[in-house]
Amino acid sequence: MTDLFLWMGAAYLLGSVPVAYLAGRLGAGIDLREHGSKNVGATNVQRVLGWKFSIPVGVLDIAKGVVATSVLGTRAGSAPWMQIAIGSAAVIGHVFSVFLGFRGGKGVATAAGVVLVLAPGALGISALIWLATVAVTGYVSLASILAAAAFPVATWITLPKNYYTIGVGVVLATFILLTHRVNIQRLRAGTENRFRGLRRGRQ
Repeated sequence: MTDLFLWMGAAYLLGSVPVAYLAGRLGAGIDLREHGSKNVGATNVQRVLGWKFSIPVGVLDIAKGVVATSVLGTRAGSAPWMQIAIGSAAVIGHVFSVFLGFRGGKGVATAAGVVLVLAPGALGISALIWLATVAVTGYVSLASILAAAAFPVATWITLPKNYYTIGVGVVLATFILLTHRVNIQRLRAGTENRFRGLRRGRQ
């Protein structure tokens, strides 16, 4: 059990690495928390710095979840729930980064990295929902909410007997919904910013 907590700590620190913040500082000399939506995630990087920066940031945020689950997760033990716990620690680190005063991104990309290892088929279904929602509405936040909500159902369809993964899907979906609670309020008020820039405002 001590090993589990050590590897969870390592995963948390890995998840805490503020890739978007570093991209802003090193790439443009700015603090991303003072620009755009003030969020340290790939979406805000795209809005402020463009695709040249946002694509690498998104890939690296996903990689944090993949490495935590597939590499660190296998070091703690063979029980499936251990791998899930360590992957989840990386998501928590991304959202509550120790390097940014326990503030961070929304956790979507790092969570996607975790479930890419655990349930790639279900992630594929959620990714299609995400892409379709962004294409139709332009709202990245709505796309993330719907994709997260769909993931446990997609996992149940593709891995009906993998109860650990279904459970973590429910937990991660709930966690992502909570990190988007302000976005939900703005969606209801009609003030949420569109990814395509059709509306101006905060995100």
